[in-house]
Amino acid sequence: MPVKVLIQEKNELRLRITGESHTALQILRDRLNNHKSVEYANYFPGHPDLDPPEFYIRTTGKAKPDAVLNEIVNSLSSEFDSLTL
Repeated sequence: MPVKVLIQEKNELRLRITGESHTALQILRDRLNNHKSVEYANYFPGHPDLDPPEFYIRTTGKAKPDAVLNEIVNSLSSEFDSLTL
């Protein structure tokens, strides 16, 4: 999944994510919005044939958005790694 950083500031991060579905982005948005250091997180799908979705994260206080995102992604990754059929 290619990710391009569009904006990275003290407490804001905007990414363009190529090749991901609404399912993955909704899970990520939900987990981020439930994190104590996140003030707001959402994704914007754009046009389905023309634009890859963009993801926006704004944190509170001293938490860096990229650190919070890494924490959530690592947590989700370990949850999916432990799945068995």
